[in-house]
Amino acid sequence: MNRIDHLDGLRGLAALWVLIGHCMILTGFHLPVLGQPDLGVDLFILLSGFLMTFQYDLRKGREDWGAPATWIGFWVRRFFRLSPLYFCLLIVALMAGTQMYADRLLIDNFLHHAPQSAERYTDGSAKNIVLHLTYAFGLLPDYAFRTPLPDWSLGLEMQFYAVFPFAILLVRKTGWLRAAVVIAIIAAVVAYAAKAGGVAFPMPSFLPLKMHLFLAGMLIAAALDGQRLAYLGVAVLLAAIPIGGQNDALHLVVRETLLIGFFALVHGRTLPGIERVSRTLGSPVFHWLGELSFGAYLLHLLVLHRVAAWTIATWDVGMSSAARFGVTLMIVAPVVYAIACATYFLIERPGQSLGRSILAHFGTRRLARQTAAEEIAAP
Repeated sequence: MNRIDHLDGLRGLAALWVLIGHCMILTGFHLPVLGQPDLGVDLFILLSGFLMTFQYDLRKGREDWGAPATWIGFWVRRFFRLSPLYFCLLIVALMAGTQMYADRLLIDNFLHHAPQSAERYTDGSAKNIVLHLTYAFGLLPDYAFRTPLPDWSLGLEMQFYAVFPFAILLVRKTGWLRAAVVIAIIAAVVAYAAKAGGVAFPMPSFLPLKMHLFLAGMLIAAALDGQRLAYLGVAVLLAAIPIGGQNDALHLVVRETLLIGFFALVHGRTLPGIERVSRTLGSPVFHWLGELSFGAYLLHLLVLHRVAAWTIATWDVGMSSAARFGVTLMIVAPVVYAIACATYFLIERPGQSLGRSILAHFGTRRLARQTAAEEIAAP
């Protein structure tokens, strides 16, 4: 099995969930679960842990994961998957920051929310830019949430990529279950130590705060080789660890439901009811919803702030929160996905191709050097 089609649909739904949740927050409307965009990000995290492990399993027969060159290749692929679009939108966000902050002040004042920090929208300092270009910002509480983009999760993602090869080395030495437990314990100790030391992140952008969810997704992929119930049991326990974001009863129940539902889609997709859901999520519509998910997730706040502020300024208290949400969403969603489609073809795919070209170039050169060395050493 080289591809699981319904993952596209899950990625697409996760991004749409975040967009809808933020629309609710910025228009004063609320529904349970849908109004919690952080849960959509948690689904992204489960998917990321699964996909990295699934791809590792596909490549391990032809890649030596004990060699640093393999790690570098992995890091280059992931860098060029995220960075081309992110860097372009980061420039746009920093240029639009002053207007977005004015829009956010109007929104927060109307909804009686505490005002956002001005630095989150308007900090164009060299330090802030360098920290974001290097993805180091997620490690620093003062800079982890300091652009108008929802990029705190990208810093988190890059930290996961950074440690992934070392997690795999531990897995190869001790096995999946033991490695997952050891890594989770280390992450939890670091997270609680940071909290005890007064280190507070405005968003869970620090990997130890979310490593347990990445590990849960990794175990769902590892279970494709067997021991499904054992892996599911440990994954359920990991997802219940009360660190990283909100951990009330609703969040716990929804996270566990997402985890078990995801596991069922992967491991029970031939069952009649699940097979139908899996086929739907793998359909062309959901495939493209997934393909555009990264762009939609990353850029939606650039559009949403302006539209939500315009809706409030135009109708003020004369419009109900439900109507305000509906109007805002109907304007924002088509615009966001149209832009995401354009950036997918103009930026994302060319960026990925560039990454592959760089790897192919240096991979060919390395192979040539190895061949020459072997010829010299040959008797």
